[in-house]
Amino acid sequence: YYTTIPGSCNFEAEDQEWTTVCALTQDPSDDFDWNISNGAVMGQMAPDTDHTPGKGQHFLYVNSSAQKEGNRARIVTTELFPASLGVCRVRFWFWMFASRQAGVLKV
Repeated sequence: YYTTIPGSCNFEAEDQEWTTVCALTQDPSDDFDWNISNGAVMGQMAPDTDHTPGKGQHFLYVNSSAQKEGNRARIVTTELFPASLGVCRVRFWFWMFASRQAGVLKV
């Protein structure tokens, strides 16, 4: 769900509600989409732990195995964040399953 910190989300939402709950949207001009899942569904292709306190276990993922080099999956924020006073931080956790189809993560 979305916390009181602007832009903060732990993805503990059902199905595709994460886009609304987390104030994110799929970029309609990209090549494929991000999805939400959890370790129970993804098995060995999922991270061992989640950074969400408590029993959280959901995360966003892209399956690059069926993609061509150069294809992009992009999400964008739907809300403007308040101006900072010279301090701006982006913090996120990521995990990439080692495979020949794994691409590059850009933020």
